[in-house]
Amino acid sequence: MCGFTGFIGEVSNPGLVLENMMNQIIHRGPDSAGDFTDGLAALGFRRLSIIDVEHGSQPLYNEDQSLVLIFNGEIYNFQEIREDLLACGHTFKTDTDSEVLIHGYEEYGPKLVQKLRGMFAFVIWDRNKKRLFAARDMFGIKPFYYAHMNGTLLFGSEIKSFLPHPHFEKTLNEKALKPYLTFQFPVLNETFFKGVFKLPAAHYLTFEDGKLEVTRYWEPKFHPEERPLDEIVDEIDDTVRDSIKAHEFSDPNVQVGSFLSSGVDSSYVASVLKPDKTFSVGFSAQNFSEIDNAKELSTELGIENINEVLDPEVCFNKLDEIQYMMDEPHSNPSIVPLYFLAELARKHVTVVLSGEGADELFGGYAEYDETPSMRKYKKIPQLIRRPIAEVAKVLPELRGKHFLMRGGLPVEQTFIGQAHIFEEKEATEILADRYNHAPTVEDLVMPVYKKAAGEDDLTKKQLLDLNLWLVDDILLKADKMSMAHSIELRVPFLDREVMKVASKVPSRYRVNEQDTKFAFRKASERALPSEWANRKKIGFPVPIRLWLQEDKYFNKIKEAFESPVAAQFFDQQAIVQLLTDHYEGKAKNQRKVWTIYMFLVWYNKYFG
Repeated sequence: MCGFTGFIGEVSNPGLVLENMMNQIIHRGPDSAGDFTDGLAALGFRRLSIIDVEHGSQPLYNEDQSLVLIFNGEIYNFQEIREDLLACGHTFKTDTDSEVLIHGYEEYGPKLVQKLRGMFAFVIWDRNKKRLFAARDMFGIKPFYYAHMNGTLLFGSEIKSFLPHPHFEKTLNEKALKPYLTFQFPVLNETFFKGVFKLPAAHYLTFEDGKLEVTRYWEPKFHPEERPLDEIVDEIDDTVRDSIKAHEFSDPNVQVGSFLSSGVDSSYVASVLKPDKTFSVGFSAQNFSEIDNAKELSTELGIENINEVLDPEVCFNKLDEIQYMMDEPHSNPSIVPLYFLAELARKHVTVVLSGEGADELFGGYAEYDETPSMRKYKKIPQLIRRPIAEVAKVLPELRGKHFLMRGGLPVEQTFIGQAHIFEEKEATEILADRYNHAPTVEDLVMPVYKKAAGEDDLTKKQLLDLNLWLVDDILLKADKMSMAHSIELRVPFLDREVMKVASKVPSRYRVNEQDTKFAFRKASERALPSEWANRKKIGFPVPIRLWLQEDKYFNKIKEAFESPVAAQFFDQQAIVQLLTDHYEGKAKNQRKVWTIYMFLVWYNKYFG
């Protein structure tokens, strides 16, 4: 695991510029550094040593040094690919997974990415052809950013590495704020920094003669197969166990642990992995901690659980650091405990396994299910429900509105993912006019839904989450918060082979009247007591609702909302009213308040 940065383009003193860029991401790789410059290209690397600790430094070169590689991630099937490449006559100098990429590109070209099982973002510079090739893994586990500015292509694991480059122009992307207020995460492909883009998951990039091309190489799809449930469950369990085994691979001196909550996903991982240590955090407020459950399972498994009760004051004091590490504003409250969980784990291990991805692959979210009331309502003919839903859509916010809309409108009009903070109309009303000229929610979700035409509603929701929510919320915070503390986080459910199995599960074995993630839970019973396999998802509960009703936090946020900075973006009277109504118990506005506040914290850190 590591971080990288670099650029293609001429600049005075490229070595010093590259060094300054690399210094921005030392946290991603504190063990060593490496660099390459040739007058046109500059590639920088920061290393966290996991595999072949002694010989795994980068950049890496092919036999004649015509190709140069920098790489962030892990390739779990590298030994299998290495054998094929050796048979083809390639010579290896190290035992790293990294070297498979450079020889694999020599042998297979861009088709290499189709063979990889792992999490990755990497860059290969062809010195003879003056061509750059870069790729990101199929799920988007590892980040990759790029910007083509003033004749220079910048690229890296984090946007902050671009800041020292003399050709980088730091400008706010005014189109990014409005969608963020609805989705809670940076949902646009162009980031909050104008001209800086994310290389999307499952895409590769080529850059030659000033021309940049981005190509998709994989698309998540579901192909249900009718088979006996026991057969499906056996295959899920076998494949999950195989993936966890592959994901625990490391140098013998590198310690591997596991994050553990009370949910089935992390519990399944911990019960199969059986690491020496599991790690958990929580809050002292009632119903905002999963520590006791995590300790109970760890004791049953014979594993030490290391845990910490978080202090709200310490959390608030770290918010600017957290938003800085995220690169873009992000208001998922779970980022806060995740930051401290990674900090806790890094005191004991270098690698942790976690349970991200099972919900999207196997149908785990409550929003994928229908309540008993909704099932009854949907027995009324669609010809009646649809007009009722259309009327409800134009009504003001009131109890029952969204129930009627979900019950009568197509899923494409009612589901945008796992977070829905501000309605578009609400966002428009609180924003200054210049920030309202932005892509609509429909602009963002419909490209995915159009590709999913003909699928059932559950599959459509999963595909939307796989393309938006998983990449830019779940995985982004997992990477940034773990790397903030120089710890490698691995996600064995987000694996090529696991996806193949998940894609074959019929909808009724994903979600049914008994449970969400039905077949997956049955599989987890092979490793877990049934009470653990069937626990309802809690997530990472954070008591922001309670915090915002405490005077010291209310006053701190009110000061930010009334500041000259906030006046640039928002109707200050309106956002202060949101905060005051929550503080006085008149409304539950905590997520709206938090989303605005996180943007202001981020903006002050990068532009203030």
